[in-house]
Amino acid sequence: MPKVGMEPVRRKALVDAAMRVIGDHGSLTVTMSEIAKQAGVSPALAHHYFGSKEQLLIETVRSHLQRLRDNTVMALRAAKTPREKLSAIIRVSFQADQFAPETIAAWLAFYAEAQRSEETRRFLVIYARRLRSNLLANLKALCSGDDAERIAEGAAAMIDGLYIRQSLRSAPISIEASIALTEDYINTLLAPLSRKAAFQKDR
Repeated sequence: MPKVGMEPVRRKALVDAAMRVIGDHGSLTVTMSEIAKQAGVSPALAHHYFGSKEQLLIETVRSHLQRLRDNTVMALRAAKTPREKLSAIIRVSFQADQFAPETIAAWLAFYAEAQRSEETRRFLVIYARRLRSNLLANLKALCSGDDAERIAEGAAAMIDGLYIRQSLRSAPISIEASIALTEDYINTLLAPLSRKAAFQKDR
């Protein structure tokens, strides 16, 4: 019988183990036994806490997206200006635990699963909308609505695209290079808009 007070610890261990095992396999064709072994618990205990592998996988997606959200909120609170907030969003997107090869492999497996699992797809859609919303809210303070929409879409696509590129282990991209590329993209598009705004103000 599970020890009293250990459930949150064991559940987190199983969620983290699921991410590692899926990342190592590169797919969701893993067993509850493999996940339980990685977490250091029995398969029976894993089933006790989650009921099925499918429920554990859903909780793994939800838990890691919640962690990403919490890190983003903390980073945004520490930034002062809209431009600093954009940089904070970019840094969080490429932080070390999110950009590790096994984590990226796991996320790609979850995206593939989203083609058949409505619940997985829902969580990933929430992530995509949240990323775009955070980018857009701060871009609107720096340029017009239409330009902000365009830059937000492009920046979000670049972040997702760099994750896919990172999965090609023969051509890895560092965290620093990924941040720099995304920053350059935003700066390149904002620069002429800033000059235009300054010119119109001086007229």
